[in-house]
Amino acid sequence: MDLGNLLQIGASLIQNNSDEATTGLDSGMIANALGGLLGSGNNGGLDLGAIVGNLAGTASESGGLMEVVSSWIGSGENVAIEPDQVNDLLGSDKISAFADSLGISIESAKKALADALPEVINQATPEGDGDMLGNLLASVGGVDGAIGMVGKLFGR
Repeated sequence: MDLGNLLQIGASLIQNNSDEATTGLDSGMIANALGGLLGSGNNGGLDLGAIVGNLAGTASESGGLMEVVSSWIGSGENVAIEPDQVNDLLGSDKISAFADSLGISIESAKKALADALPEVINQATPEGDGDMLGNLLASVGGVDGAIGMVGKLFGR
């Protein structure tokens, strides 16, 4: 699925969530903000490598985020992410820029992203798409990089 479609899915989820701050926003504006936050990956697509890279840097404090994101990439059920965990996943600077671009609070931005990210990433990696997983592995230094990430996750 192309980035534009993914961003529209995310925009729809954010626009239709329970937070009044986001329900009235223009879907094009939301899609643009999401593109600024999640874009610039391989071939102009979703930058999942950056998300996985953030997990490597915060694995010991991430509170199970590796498992959460893995559920979105894999073919099973998506595990929900808490709004406060979005900070660990994306970084406060990116969330702040996303919130500013939409004219909403940081808390509303984190809730919106917690609502949208599982489905957007799931749609970007249908049925645990092997090519996408290969690209993710490449972005963290291949199998050795992934093993290093797991080691960090378990404090080794």
